Amino acid sequence: MFILRVHSVDSERPISIEEEESGFTYASKRAQPPLKLIQPSLKLTDRKGLIHLYRNSSHSSLPNPSSRSTTLFIVAVPNYLSSLDFIRFCDSRISQVSDILFIRNDGMEDRYSVLITFSDQSEADGFYNNLNGKKFAPSEAEVCHILYVMSVEHTEFDEVAAEAPTGFTELPTCPICLERLDPDTSGIVSTLCDHSFQCSCTSKWTYLSCQVCRLCQQQDEILNCSICGKTENAWACLVCGFVGCGRYKEGHSIRHWKETHHCYSLDLRTQQIWDYVGDSYVHRLNHSKIDGKSVEMSTSCLSHQGDCGLCECSEDTGISGAIFNSKVDSIVIEYNDLLASQLKGQRQYYESLIVEARSKQESSIAEAVEQIVVNTMQELQNKIEKCEEEKSGITEVNTKLIKEQDTWRKKVKEIEEREAALLGSKDEMITDLQEQVSFLYLLRFAINS
Repeated sequence: MFILRVHSVDSERPISIEEEESGFTYASKRAQPPLKLIQPSLKLTDRKGLIHLYRNSSHSSLPNPSSRSTTLFIVAVPNYLSSLDFIRFCDSRISQVSDILFIRNDGMEDRYSVLITFSDQSEADGFYNNLNGKKFAPSEAEVCHILYVMSVEHTEFDEVAAEAPTGFTELPTCPICLERLDPDTSGIVSTLCDHSFQCSCTSKWTYLSCQVCRLCQQQDEILNCSICGKTENAWACLVCGFVGCGRYKEGHSIRHWKETHHCYSLDLRTQQIWDYVGDSYVHRLNHSKIDGKSVEMSTSCLSHQGDCGLCECSEDTGISGAIFNSKVDSIVIEYNDLLASQLKGQRQYYESLIVEARSKQESSIAEAVEQIVVNTMQELQNKIEKCEEEKSGITEVNTKLIKEQDTWRKKVKEIEEREAALLGSKDEMITDLQEQVSFLYLLRFAINS
């Protein structure tokens, strides 16, 4: 079952059938007959707002009696259909409708959504069975996708509208992105295209309004993470279009899920969708093995007990078996391809880990060698500084000794000169004394004689 929350500061405005019918519309080109089945009590209103679509965790691809309601939500109606054109598209099934609300978003000029309330559950089921999966126009690519809605809430606060109710997860409102999800996740069983790169319906349906579809169309451009700028392993949030790197890089895509609870992320390289809550892939796998297009499945059966007496879903057993076998083979092939791609991804991841480990080892060795060289150079520098200090001390002592040597040389010279002078005076005294002694000897000899 689905819950709808509409962020809107606008109020509902009534729509006049007379004014719509008198205007120039898409249907008027096709000469549609005037409307005669609209009940006078039918309430037609228009409102601007941003839609948030939520689905509970216990879901399945087909609505069961407990998950149906009298309120139906048409996910997207192409803007070339006016309100009157859409009513004509509903044809006679509009007779039991009590309320139709057209919800438009200024940021999505190529489409609008519709809420339809029925007075009777059987009429709602008939509307669902006959129009769900039907093209809006035979020559166009757009398909009518209808969901049973349990409740609709209107709020003026974006924070309230963007907060998922307990037990519910938010889904994209882009019809192409919903078709990318498997039926058990999106509730959409019938698809007419696999939405491969550059397919016409993707470029025509939502190129202007859906960020994810624009990214899928721009495969020639290099897509990078919105946070770190890495270009490898880019994932896009299926709800808001945020582009982040995968868990094997910086993990910004996972961080976005933890912050916003947008659990569906699209691998922009492989177009596979990962569910972070269920921890598994949830992209659609029912591709035919002939041309790769998705197999169109019947949506007219609402029974889960094998009782198909109330709906027109009887098919030829042989054809059903062939389609079933084709789908099983296709799923096996896709899972094998998925396994091979994941093994390749794991191999590349662990090879990158090995390269990173080797790089870290080489870096650590280089750092260790550099540290040893730095330490050795520091030790040598310390020794040089110590030797220079010792040299400086020795030079000072040597200079001091040289100065003292000069002083002592002068002193020694003075002493030598003084001693020489003293010896000269002594020699003169001795000579004088010898002369006196000689004179006295002569005088004595003279007296004695």
